[in-house]
Amino acid sequence: MNTLPAFDREPYLRELAATVLAIGTDERGPYAVLSDTILYPEGGGQPADHGMIGLSAVVDVQKRESEIRHYLAEAIPVGAAQVVLDWARRFDHMQQHTGQHLLTAVAHTRFGWPTTAFHLGDTRCDVELETPSISTTELALLEYAIAEEIHAARVVRARQVSPEDYAALAVRSRGLPEGHSGAIRLVEIEGLDLNTCGGTHVRSTAELEVVKLLGTEPIRGGIRLFFVVGGRARARMGEHERRNAALRALLGAPDEELVVALEAKLDQLKAAERRGRALEEEFATAVIDRLALGSDRILAHHFEDKDANFVQKAARQLASRVPSQVVFLTGTRDGVSCFVLTAGEASGFDVAMAGKELASILDAKGGGAKGFFQGKTSTLARLDQALAWLRG
Repeated sequence: MNTLPAFDREPYLRELAATVLAIGTDERGPYAVLSDTILYPEGGGQPADHGMIGLSAVVDVQKRESEIRHYLAEAIPVGAAQVVLDWARRFDHMQQHTGQHLLTAVAHTRFGWPTTAFHLGDTRCDVELETPSISTTELALLEYAIAEEIHAARVVRARQVSPEDYAALAVRSRGLPEGHSGAIRLVEIEGLDLNTCGGTHVRSTAELEVVKLLGTEPIRGGIRLFFVVGGRARARMGEHERRNAALRALLGAPDEELVVALEAKLDQLKAAERRGRALEEEFATAVIDRLALGSDRILAHHFEDKDANFVQKAARQLASRVPSQVVFLTGTRDGVSCFVLTAGEASGFDVAMAGKELASILDAKGGGAKGFFQGKTSTLARLDQALAWLRG
């Protein structure tokens, strides 16, 4: 195998004829070790490449001691094999990772904000910057400064140096991996940044297209800055446009008035909810007034499209009005049914015992204390049987 794997020597190479030297299985699944590989193993904040080895999909790539293991959807035999890279995934990672290098370099050199961490996520990336805050104006200035370096089309290149040469260079680094020995890989943005890194990168800042800063949040005394680069920025813009088109159709307003139109709709919804709650309270009061006039020992009623909170409140109000009677109320909403059993202070009724029996009849789960029992069930199919037992 070459001293450097193909993903390091030629990061734009998409296919490679290689030999499967060894196969095996570990806790991650079946894997293959190749004579050479264009598939980057996870490391340095960059996710693993995906691709194909022969007819088997590569779902993960990891470094294990002195070998690179390609984890497969299906096991393959030892022998010659064609390796194919998922180029769209790789180029996305190259854009995001190189974009992070550029962002970090500009943030440090122009604003004095060192980077302490980097995360390349599935939809957006983030860096942690050593600064207590970043204003909206500073964020805009940082984005503009990054755009200037993209327009400058600075060359991006990787190279290996000896420990002696490394010691003499002005390298931006958070330190070498523990136990590292031998040559050290550097990634340079010409005239701007020199950094230790093992990842794959584009050849020029021009290939980044755009770096869009999305926002910040405080973390560990510093600031986490979210961003997207290149294809992700274009895809995100497309998603925003599709979303805005749907909102324009729903709200009947142009883009610049969408927020105002939505706020007006929300105000209308809140007003409608207040009216709905007032009507619900009036309805509950009317039902309670009618039930309170009943002379039966058991006062029962079913509320359709009412949840447990409503039923509980109604039961407590009714029980306070009928001190010598028993209250049994049920309700159903969104496919969930409930019941409440309670009794007035002068009724002498054993609510706990009766509640357990009703729960058994209704196949419900519940419990209670101090003269109040409630339960939930998926069906009130045996409600008539429960009422018959209660009244018997």
